Amino acid sequence: MTVEPRRGFRDEYFYVLDFLPAGSPSDQRPQHLRESVAQVVGEEYFSLLEVVPLPGISLKTGDRILVGKSQEDRVYSQVLKVRRAITYSDLSMVARKELENILEMVVDINEAKFVDFFNTAQPLTVKMHQLELIPGIGKKLMWEILGEREKAKFTSLEDLQNRVKVASLKHKIVERILKELEGNEKYNVFVAHQYPQSWT
Repeated sequence: MTVEPRRGFRDEYFYVLDFLPAGSPSDQRPQHLRESVAQVVGEEYFSLLEVVPLPGISLKTGDRILVGKSQEDRVYSQVLKVRRAITYSDLSMVARKELENILEMVVDINEAKFVDFFNTAQPLTVKMHQLELIPGIGKKLMWEILGEREKAKFTSLEDLQNRVKVASLKHKIVERILKELEGNEKYNVFVAHQYPQSWT
């Protein structure tokens, strides 16, 4: 079950995790027929893709690129096409190593989105709350967070940490995103459903 985001949502901007000039390891074609690819992670819904850059474009880890939804968008993109949607298990060793750093950067850049999660998270079942999906947040901290947000909405992750006395909140969020990307969680709160193989 995915709580949010819903099926059908998709990223436009991505961060490069690894650039593979010799092509994807999954490409079974002869070497001379392979295309250079980059493994990338979405900025908003954390979808994972392999993309083929435009001829002459060399991407590097950390680059932010546009993968447009239309031909008009592609004019401003460094990407020729999306080769395929991938999962965590398809990532190269370099991509896996860089993923956590990129996610930390994305959480910093989009902090308001994650603050909003703590301000609006709801129960999943009678016995479980969305807040409890964040590593290190059990019943006691959950009730403290709910109590504090009733007094006043959180304005930043630092504000939340100071008022509830929870440490390393950014790292806990990144840990949750990684767990969802690995694909073994019953509930997703940050990662969208993986896209189908065709990018349409």
